[in-house]
Amino acid sequence: MPRVVVFDQIGDPDVLRVVDEPVTAPDAGEVRIRVEAIGLNRLDSMMRAGTFPRPFQLPHARLGCEGTGIVDAVGEGVEEFRVGDAVIVTALPTMDRNGTYADYTTVPASAIIARPDGLDAVHAAALWVAGSTAYGALVEKAHMRPADHVLITAASSGVGLAAIQVANQIGAVPIAVTRHIAKKEALLAAGAAAVIATDEDDLHESVRRVTGGVGVDIILDSVMGPGLSDLAQTARPGGTLVAVGWLDPRPPSFPMTGPLTIHCYVGFELLADPGAVRRIAAFLAAGVRSGTMQPTIDSVFTLDDISQAHRHLESGDQIGKIVVTV
Repeated sequence: MPRVVVFDQIGDPDVLRVVDEPVTAPDAGEVRIRVEAIGLNRLDSMMRAGTFPRPFQLPHARLGCEGTGIVDAVGEGVEEFRVGDAVIVTALPTMDRNGTYADYTTVPASAIIARPDGLDAVHAAALWVAGSTAYGALVEKAHMRPADHVLITAASSGVGLAAIQVANQIGAVPIAVTRHIAKKEALLAAGAAAVIATDEDDLHESVRRVTGGVGVDIILDSVMGPGLSDLAQTARPGGTLVAVGWLDPRPPSFPMTGPLTIHCYVGFELLADPGAVRRIAAFLAAGVRSGTMQPTIDSVFTLDDISQAHRHLESGDQIGKIVVTV
């Protein structure tokens, strides 16, 4: 019997359990996917812990907004995909009902793209959410250009590492920010032009040194919290700040620095725009072909070890994405 990860109440990773459930046939416009690998994301742990920003359905809620696999069945009217196609699930706002933590999931055909050639299942599972968030925030929102200095907080996260690669693919200058000096060499190896480790470096002085006193053109922030106003002061006049996450759950301080353009980017907003999805998919596929986009994998777990994988996700010790194989 196929397996599905569910939870009946919010709580720590131990509320997750693996149960057996029969597969369902896809309705019109849907495809059923035999899942090969799943990319873990902060949204997953937030839903499980009860801090997800949207309502969701309990009990028997599912998890997983990202993954990759093989099309196993197609519903009526689906013409762009066939049984046997390798695909990526782009992101599921309804993951409490059809999440990817399973042997099989059924999703709208509009929620998948073809898996780029050259990616195995583990790396493909880690591509979309991080890559599309970094591209959407930096290119679609901030209009990043070659030579722009881009300050990237939480740089060792999946989104942070993808942002380094997106910046390099455009020809911008990625400046990585991390709390731990121990991650400096890994971030330089990942393509950062400079690394600021706040346990040893002064953020503002380091930015002045790297940018020749001008300040950064773009700030990509995954942290928010009370430090947001101070972070904004690293931007040049007329710069842009894009907030893409909220790793710090405390209320953010409002930046009083100006002039500064501020965006709060939510990845799901682009999924409603087929043109944006095509642009993201084309950019990521081009990066895979050229070698500039290659998801960084921190660790790989199995579906039976999903609680352990969530504990590692919440530890904050990882560099890159955590993937679960099915």
